[in-house]
Amino acid sequence: MQIHTLDDSNSLLNKFIAELRDQNIQKDAMRFRRNIERIGEVLAYELSKTLHYELKNVTTPLGVKEINLPVDELVLCSILRAGLPLHHGLLNYFDHAENAFISAYRHHPNEGDDFEVIVKYWASPALENKTLILCDPMLATGRTLENTFEVLKKHGMPRQIHIVSVIGSKEGVEYIKDKFPENTHLWIATIDEKLNSRGYIIPGLGDAGDLAYGVKL
Repeated sequence: MQIHTLDDSNSLLNKFIAELRDQNIQKDAMRFRRNIERIGEVLAYELSKTLHYELKNVTTPLGVKEINLPVDELVLCSILRAGLPLHHGLLNYFDHAENAFISAYRHHPNEGDDFEVIVKYWASPALENKTLILCDPMLATGRTLENTFEVLKKHGMPRQIHIVSVIGSKEGVEYIKDKFPENTHLWIATIDEKLNSRGYIIPGLGDAGDLAYGVKL
C-alpha cells in the first residue's frame, strides 16, 4: 500500500484540520461539515495527479486545443453517515464519477470496549476494472474499511483502489495494509499516534458523524 500523508508539508490544509479538532469551532456543525468537504477537495486534487490521462481535442470558438484529460472510470463510495461531507468534497472535483454508499457501524455488546462492525445496507454500481475511491473520514481501527471492502467485492474487483481519510491512527493504517491489494493508495490528511480502549483516535476530534449531523440515540 502506498501512503500519502498530506500534512507532511505546510499548507492551508493544516488550518482546516485544526478547525476540525478545535472543540469550540466544532460547535458549528455547518463549518465542521464544510471543513471535511474542503479537505476532501484537497485530497481529490492530489489523488487526481495519479490517474490516467489521454490527449483529447477541445473545440473553442476560435480553434481547437489538445488537452490531457482523465479517462478513469471512477466510483466514489462513502461509509454512512460521517462519510457524506467527505464524499461531497470529492464529488465536487470528480463530478463525472459514479457513486456508491454503504452503512456500517460499531456494535458494542453489553456496552463494553470490544465491538464488531455491522454492515446493513449498500448500494453500488459494478466495480469490475474501475477505479474505486473509498471514503471514510476517520481511519481508527481499520475494521470498518476491511468489512466494507469485503461487501463491495460482490460487485466486482476494481482495477485500482484509493482510500481517502481525514484522520487516522498508526494502528489503523498498519492494520489495513494487508487487507487491500498491494497497489492500493491511501490518501490521508493526518495520522495520530494511538487509539483509546474503545478504539477511538487520540487526540482525534471526537465522533465525526455526531459533530456533522447531531448526536444519535
